Amino acid sequence: MGRWSKSDFKNSISGLLGRPVEPSESVLESGLEDIRESMLAVLGEDGAKRFPAATRRIRYATDIKDLWYLRGDLMGVLAQMHGEMVAREKIGSINAQFQGLLPGGLSSRPSPLA
Repeated sequence: MGRWSKSDFKNSISGLLGRPVEPSESVLESGLEDIRESMLAVLGEDGAKRFPAATRRIRYATDIKDLWYLRGDLMGVLAQMHGEMVAREKIGSINAQFQGLLPGGLSSRPSPLA
């Protein structure tokens, strides 16, 4: 039987208590880039040309929290381009990508409007 380190014990207790283990720096960086690409992809070339400020903010966001807060801007742009229903669907697929990457307290809650 292997030895447990203090961090293994701490992580297992945190998991039992419902406190997820913080993702590693490489996981955060990879997730950040994947989400950024998804956000820019839903904008498309037309959206990037029509809404350069939103495109710039997404492109140059420095951390996962920045992208989390930019979802509202993206929702507004997508609603103008495609209507609210399509915008909600696109944002919903992006929201799923944040799973496990956000610090405690930041997460998507079910909307009563859905």
